[in-house]
Amino acid sequence: MSERQTTLTRRRAREFEAFVAGAAGRLLHAATLLTAETPGINPHAQQLLTAALARTYADWDRLRGEDPYDRTRQELAARFARNAWRCHKAHGGVLERLTPQERLILVLRLYEGVAEEQTAALIGLPVERVRAICARAIATMRSTPPRPPRAPVKAVS
Repeated sequence: MSERQTTLTRRRAREFEAFVAGAAGRLLHAATLLTAETPGINPHAQQLLTAALARTYADWDRLRGEDPYDRTRQELAARFARNAWRCHKAHGGVLERLTPQERLILVLRLYEGVAEEQTAALIGLPVERVRAICARAIATMRSTPPRPPRAPVKAVS
């Protein structure tokens, strides 16, 4: 490797490390919401984020002015959507009552502030469908959560 390549590689690594230092917390929280895990115990979210960050790092030199946060968020959403069937089981997170699709749309729209049109384009749904799913997810989250089943009372003899 030439001295110029070494310098470019080091600069790339420093830029990426600075990006991760600033964005990883928010991205991990978004991934944790998507996987419906608890913040302290979130192995699926960590795995999802690691894969998205690896892809961003691989594409780092080709970003050409594109926001790395947006790119990583898109990769995170795409990976979650492709593997959502694995994350359907509730893990105790705040959004565990929602389906994976509802979680994805709610996180993109409300937590990340992505416009309806961008969300629809990102996940391949019509804008009206995104709007309806988001409304349904909000209604579900606003409703009273179902109570856990009561344990049968044993008769005292």
